Order: sequence, then C-alpha cells, then structure tokens
Amino acid sequence: MNDKYIIMVIAVMAIVTILLRFLPFIIFDHGEQLPKWISYLGKVLPPAIMSMLLVYCLRNINLLEGNHGFPELICVAVAILIHSWKRNTLLSIGVSTLLYMIIIQSGI
Repeated sequence: MNDKYIIMVIAVMAIVTILLRFLPFIIFDHGEQLPKWISYLGKVLPPAIMSMLLVYCLRNINLLEGNHGFPELICVAVAILIHSWKRNTLLSIGVSTLLYMIIIQSGI
C-alpha cells in the first residue's frame, strides 16, 4: 500500500476518534441539566453491554467435552463477587480475565 494512503487513513481515524470523544462536551453545556433520555441511556446501557459481553463470551461453551466450561463459570462467578464487593467494573473484569488466563494456561 501507498504510505500516503496509510497516513491519510490513520489521520481520518484519529480525527473521528477525537470528535467522538469531544462531541458530548460540545453538545451538552456544563451548566445545563442533561436530557432525560441521555440520563436513561447512562443507566441502562452499561448493564446491557455487560450482558451482551457475557453472552458473547459464553456462547461457545460445550458442557459435554473438554473442561465442561468450568474455567468460564468460575471466572464469571469471580467477576460477580468482585463487582458486588467493590462496585468497580474495571477491577472485576481485569481480575476475572487474569484468572481465566491463569486457569487456561495452567491446564487446570
């Protein structure tokens, strides 16, 4: 590929990313109250996204062969426990992902 083409693609992606990050700050003034539908989406979307990720991660588990899905189920339980305890999504996802990698790599 042409180097100019690659640089233009990266520049366009960077500009779009920057615009998407700053657009909420441009649209919604700091002094105003957010519209009700934005507040509603802020409450509803995180659990919906986490549910979709859960379904995506567990969709190929075969309970009749291999490790019978035990590593996945253990890590889901750990994520739920950590999130219930600390209320930190990043911590619960990070710890459960790390645990999953350790379990898979160790062959337990």
